[in-house]
Amino acid sequence: MGPQQDTHSKVIGYLLWIFGFTGAHRFYYGKPVTGTIWFFTFGLLGIGWLIDLFLIPAMDRQADLRFTAGPIEYNLAWILLTFLGVFGVHRMYQGKWITGLIYLLTGGLFLVGVLYDFLTLNTQISIRNAERNNGR
Repeated sequence: MGPQQDTHSKVIGYLLWIFGFTGAHRFYYGKPVTGTIWFFTFGLLGIGWLIDLFLIPAMDRQADLRFTAGPIEYNLAWILLTFLGVFGVHRMYQGKWITGLIYLLTGGLFLVGVLYDFLTLNTQISIRNAERNNGR
């Protein structure tokens, strides 16, 4: 097994943790189920949010092991999704120009597409990176 690559950033994780009652940091680290729970319960009424302050280093290590590094940067894609998701910029960054344009014209496909991308962005990037690393 080769050296571990740093696909996710603790700094970005902690910045998203500030808004952690929305589950943003959990989505970022590839935990969509608990991210959704945090979103609907305001971080388990703040208790889970506070505990996550100490769990972020472990979540970062798990994400680094789980997702494939490559030319598409997870950190940049997450920043684009978080702040410009309704415009599809994160999709264009991945080379998904058609769906990026659809998002641009429909407000992130009426926000449902943005929610879908919060749930699946890490996997989308990991697949694209694996394809590019294997020469496809």
